[in-house]
Amino acid sequence: MDTIFALASAQGKAGVAVIRVSGPLAHEAGTALCGVKLPARGSSLRILKDDSGETLDEALVLSFTSPNSFTGENTVEFQTHGSTAVVAAVLDSLQRIDGLRMAEPGEFTRRALENGNLDLAQVEGLADLIDAETEAQRKQAQVILAGGLGKLAETWRAKLIRAASLIEVTIDFADEEVPVDVTPEVSALLADVQAGLERETAGVRIAERIRSGFEVAIVGAPNVGKSTLLNALAGRQAAITSEYAGTTRDIIEVRMDLAGLPVTLLDTAGLRDTDDHVEGIGIALARKRAEDADLRVFLAEDTKVLDVEMRAGDIRFRPKADLRVDQENAISGQSGQGVDKLIDHVSSVLKNRSAQAGVATRARHRDAMLSALVNLTEAQHILRRGPEFYDIAAEEMRSSIRALEMLVGRIGVENLLDEIFSSFCLGK
Repeated sequence: MDTIFALASAQGKAGVAVIRVSGPLAHEAGTALCGVKLPARGSSLRILKDDSGETLDEALVLSFTSPNSFTGENTVEFQTHGSTAVVAAVLDSLQRIDGLRMAEPGEFTRRALENGNLDLAQVEGLADLIDAETEAQRKQAQVILAGGLGKLAETWRAKLIRAASLIEVTIDFADEEVPVDVTPEVSALLADVQAGLERETAGVRIAERIRSGFEVAIVGAPNVGKSTLLNALAGRQAAITSEYAGTTRDIIEVRMDLAGLPVTLLDTAGLRDTDDHVEGIGIALARKRAEDADLRVFLAEDTKVLDVEMRAGDIRFRPKADLRVDQENAISGQSGQGVDKLIDHVSSVLKNRSAQAGVATRARHRDAMLSALVNLTEAQHILRRGPEFYDIAAEEMRSSIRALEMLVGRIGVENLLDEIFSSFCLGK
């Protein structure tokens, strides 16, 4: 396997830059730059020099020996000063060493997967942690990176292996009297795994929203203050506002951190009948996005019949509180009246929904668990038909086990790896 290297910290000026080398020649590469043999593991302060003996920088050098490193390989990390010139000089010197090459995007993490230091779900958790923008995203990614989903899958897998082995023993001794009826234990094991899978599957959609962001649509007729309210919530001029109805014709999106949750606010075209073809397209899009949004904020008079049906969690305000004598249940982005109430409501609803999130966070996770559930349900049906069908039930259990192994990347995911690692940066 090649020895690879790359800048593992962010590009640009910084106080410290981390340059990682991983592979069979990592320690030799460290010795070449430091001029002295490095310890198998540990840290030391060294002067780095190029092949002509010119000083590159003074760096903290950390050595790791396989398998006790992030990649599971021999690894050396140089913590240099973070100027672009120093980083470029060190990378150039590494490039000149025979047997070393620049790492591809995500290659360090891919080697950690191949060497068994991470499972595929943990790799996805690491990607999510790197991309995390809010506290909720950070916490969710940390659970996955710590192996939360892998531990669940392994627990389910162990129970299914136990159930399948009990059934297979019965099959092996079909012509003899088996002293113990294993059916109750097998049924209990299958029911336990099924309950866990159903619970996690139900929580995937919310977990996906925490990862990608909840959508909150501001809905109402033209010129009721939707864009002004969006600007007030965003704290900037995100949408054009005017006294003319129908100014907003497209969906304007503003991403923000709300109570630690990622939220995308949608300012939609005003809902009304129109002969304007372009405005009509915007209104149709507004209806569609409002229907698909996780939460809707309606700006409408109490007597107004809404064009989009309210659902649980949605909230309705009377618009333009700053122009009203009676300000009860009214809101205004212009004056700020009711904005805090709106933020508190949206935060409360989304936090309550987030509490229902499971450990699984992606459509791939849901698909694998649903596949396992289908096989598991079929195994239970077959099991009830009697011992003569136990061999078929055992095969359904094995199929369920294979689905769980796909969940953590043990089998059948080679075609997914390139897509997953394409999202990683060069030094990860």
